[in-house]
Amino acid sequence: MNAVVVMKDIEKSFPGVRALHNAQLELRSGEVHALMGENGAGKSTMMKILAGIYRRDGGEILLDGKPVDINSPRQAQDLGIGIIHQELNLMPHLTAAQNMFIGREPRKAAGLLLDEGKLNGQAAEIFASMHLKLDPRTLVGGLTIARQQMVEIAKALSYRSRVLIMDEPTAALNDAEINELFAIIARLKAEGVGIVYISHKMDELKRIADRVTIMRDGEYIGTVPAETTPVEKIISMMVGRALTDERPDVPDHSNSEVVLEVRNLNRGATIRDVSFSVRKGEILGFAGLMGAGRTEVARAIFGADRRDGGDIFMHGKKVDIHMPQDAVRAGIGYLSEDRKHFGLATGMDVRNNVVLASLRRFTGPGGLLKEAAMHDVAVRYIDQLAIKTPSDKQEVRLLSGGNQQKIVIAKWLLRDCEVLIFDEPTRGIDVGAKNEIYKLLNALAQQGRAIIVISSELPEVLRLSHRIAVMCEGRLTGILSGGASQEEIMHLATLRGEGANNNNKQTKPAKGEAK
Repeated sequence: MNAVVVMKDIEKSFPGVRALHNAQLELRSGEVHALMGENGAGKSTMMKILAGIYRRDGGEILLDGKPVDINSPRQAQDLGIGIIHQELNLMPHLTAAQNMFIGREPRKAAGLLLDEGKLNGQAAEIFASMHLKLDPRTLVGGLTIARQQMVEIAKALSYRSRVLIMDEPTAALNDAEINELFAIIARLKAEGVGIVYISHKMDELKRIADRVTIMRDGEYIGTVPAETTPVEKIISMMVGRALTDERPDVPDHSNSEVVLEVRNLNRGATIRDVSFSVRKGEILGFAGLMGAGRTEVARAIFGADRRDGGDIFMHGKKVDIHMPQDAVRAGIGYLSEDRKHFGLATGMDVRNNVVLASLRRFTGPGGLLKEAAMHDVAVRYIDQLAIKTPSDKQEVRLLSGGNQQKIVIAKWLLRDCEVLIFDEPTRGIDVGAKNEIYKLLNALAQQGRAIIVISSELPEVLRLSHRIAVMCEGRLTGILSGGASQEEIMHLATLRGEGANNNNKQTKPAKGEAK
């Protein structure tokens, strides 16, 4: 296969950060080339340079063996280079076809009117080539995330892309949607499209990648064949060290004080009579398939969504939670799965994000902020949580996903929350940063915090949890000990109908749990 893109010795710096140094990539036509590295390794920066979003400071880009300067996204698209970002860029009030051809719609009547028929016809042709059954006239706002992603792919293909960049494309997809995406990738590959695939999920790479290029700290480490290279070697190349999945023995918290208790929580069909408790120093994992209601439970406890019924107790005392402010006053912190929208003010700096939930403590007479005190506390948490940032004045949007997550944790630690709810704490975070988050969660539990962890990754739930609450279709179908197997969890995660009516039914009772 011929190299369609070669990136040589690419350099890129931002204020206070050298993002890329001597970075390299070779993409062949008709291959899926995985680009891997820890958060902050420079993967997305490298691809944004190829897509014309950033200008490189040095190095060379060859397209079909000829040097090119890519100065804008439009120029990249004209050269046949398309990118699908992790955060989708679609307008929900427009149709799928309108999103695909926005700014270049076919026209009629001497260019005065849009030709909707031709627009929909062109979109339909592309959908057909992808074997995608989707009406081009469907409003994007009514589509699932997976379908929206298909529209983004179709949009990239409408530019006749020969190179397609996918940044964490499966982060919000379930297994069936992932299979649908992989089928489309296989067809594009067969048609000669070169695909750069950024992901942290090792099992995906083994399924679809031909080669893997690894980056670390903005530099090129190496390129290896995906099929024959052990996962352990790829991980060690990414992080510069070997990682272990070993975890200590699961501690018994059956005699510890109950910090949070939830009784008979209900919200429509999404939460049905859910009851559980979390003890001091305990990590309670929440497992279940997509749509099981785990996030809905967390949001109802935190007051982000109104509940229809149920009671919440802190240290045995009933608390009234109607909005997030009530939960925070009660000592409950919630780290949303969508940290960029609900956990951070990404346009603000690290300092302001850390103190955001405790701003009154740093407000002086006349509403003036105590900047020196804010600086001191931000630096303390930067050191304590090993947040990689040039200073506490760095904008949060310029930091990696793992470091952004640590800033959200710092915000709730400063607020001194007794209960911390982590919803998908490592989504979009690389394997090295995951280990850091795992150590941090265990350290917080050892300090006496009561922790709830919601995760779609079973190995993560098993590694972290002292007990595991399993949900299916809005019901809590059982609570297992931390030493449970994936099979036991999946049994409860698929326990529908009559078998799910008893919240206390357990295949393996956890210590200290009512039988």
